[in-house]
Amino acid sequence: MSVTYDKPGRAALHLARAASLAPSPHNSQPWCFVDEGHDRGFEVHLDGGRRMVLTDPLGREAVIACGAALFNVRLAVRQLGFRPVVDLLPDPGDSHHLARVGYAAHVPSSPEVTLLAQGMLRRYTHRGRFGAEPVADEILGDLHEQVRAEGATLQIVDDPEQLALLAGLVRTAEEAHRADIGHATELAHCVGPYGMPVEACRHHPDATLLAGREYLFRARRHRVSARNHGKGTGTVVVLSTPQDRRPDWLRAGQALQRMLLHAAALDVMAAFHTQPLELPALRARLRTDVTAGRHPQVILRLGHVPQRPTWCMPRRPPVQVLVRDGAPARW
Repeated sequence: MSVTYDKPGRAALHLARAASLAPSPHNSQPWCFVDEGHDRGFEVHLDGGRRMVLTDPLGREAVIACGAALFNVRLAVRQLGFRPVVDLLPDPGDSHHLARVGYAAHVPSSPEVTLLAQGMLRRYTHRGRFGAEPVADEILGDLHEQVRAEGATLQIVDDPEQLALLAGLVRTAEEAHRADIGHATELAHCVGPYGMPVEACRHHPDATLLAGREYLFRARRHRVSARNHGKGTGTVVVLSTPQDRRPDWLRAGQALQRMLLHAAALDVMAAFHTQPLELPALRARLRTDVTAGRHPQVILRLGHVPQRPTWCMPRRPPVQVLVRDGAPARW
């Protein structure tokens, strides 16, 4: 007989729903949340059982995803009319307990909160080519400031030599992943009704300058012509941090989500290409030759999407992610 607790408060439910909208590697959703009861506080935890063991052996990308979820929690607290108080890594004896969010003084909403909240509902991860319209320099400047506000750096990679180097490192890492049967199997298991929808994986992974993930083995069956290769790549950016510890991964996730929400509110979406960050030697090369000694955390393409997809990325419902003292919620 399973143990349950009484239905959580509206605030905890609101925060859990918002947190669950964050991006995660291959929709792994490697998080769970703790309701402290009576809306006293809300905790973000890493769900180690949902981490991609071969893709993300150190758990860095999973922690970044939890950092993105944490930013959504902060934003949701602001929507409720309070200032969030965040304590990162509050329990030194529990590496999975990543953050606690409490409620401070009442504070009115702001235009920025409204804009980011709009982005939370509009944001999705794009795969494939972007439209021909470039991302305006003004928007890119705004995104740089959004990332900087969270203690990270957003670097636009537009120098032809650096862009070619970055594309080469992404290609090298992606080919290594495709040749690894264990990695390919782990990735294939992400596709399905509770992970990556098949419809989201139909874009050819080699259609843009930066190689994409190979989910359906399309690259083995079909090649992209040289004339069309690289079209619709969009603007390539790298998000980096000064240090590379667990708190930095959490800050990178918050910076990432703040940027993604601001971008989505302005009809700019992102595609992830983090393959070389999963191989230590290639990540070190990026740090030396692209990010000037800063630690690269996320590689993205940004652009406008001509048509919003008809599919939706499935999310675990609050009943699966919200707990109190280890017991699932009762609905």
